[in-house]
Order: sequence, then C-alpha cells, then structure tokens
Amino acid sequence: MAMIVIAEDEFLVADVLSVMLEEAGHEVAAAPHGQAALSLVKEKRPDLVITDFMMPLMTGLELAQALRADEELSAIPIILVSGAQASIGRAHPDLFDDVLDKPYDEIRILRAVEGALAGRS
Repeated sequence: MAMIVIAEDEFLVADVLSVMLEEAGHEVAAAPHGQAALSLVKEKRPDLVITDFMMPLMTGLELAQALRADEELSAIPIILVSGAQASIGRAHPDLFDDVLDKPYDEIRILRAVEGALAGRS
C-alpha cells in the first residue's frame, strides 16, 4: 500500500480521486492547494504526489518546484493532472513523472499511479 498526497482545489474531484485510490489499496491524504500539500508531504513523506495545476496560494508547478528543490523530498514522484495547463506540465519533464489531461479516466490514472510507484522502488 502506498501513501499518496493529492493537491486539488475542487473538492469533488479530490473526493472521487481519493475514493478511487483507496479502493485500489492506497492510503490518501488530500489538500485544497499546493501550500497545504507541501505541508502534508513534509509530514507524511508520501510515495507519490498527484497535483492539479491551477490552485490558490500555490500552483501545481510551484509545488513541484518546491518538492524538487528539497533534498529530502526531491525523489517523490509527481503526477500532474490538469485541464488547459497540461502542456505546461509536459514542458517540464524534470518536475513531473507523468502528466494527465482532465477529464481523465480511472484506468489511465491508476496505470499512471502504478507506473510512478514502480519507478520509485
């Protein structure tokens, strides 16, 4: 079982993703924006971070930059899930292990999660 932190400001999207991942056997902690997610990551040391791009206080890009800049957190895989900004994420392969477009389907996100987790072990 992996520990996954989700950064997503849309409550319903975060809730659906959390349930999907929990049903797949993972432990999930969700944050409403990047700053809260960064605190959760520091506290929980997750196996994976899934982030939205557009969020208040700290974007998914800023969150990824903060994680990559922190020596203790830089190896944690990050999946960006975004609508219009997915292309920006793809332009930063140094920050994101995978980039998925919204709306995403359950099979695609679970494959991305398993792939990111497999790459970490």
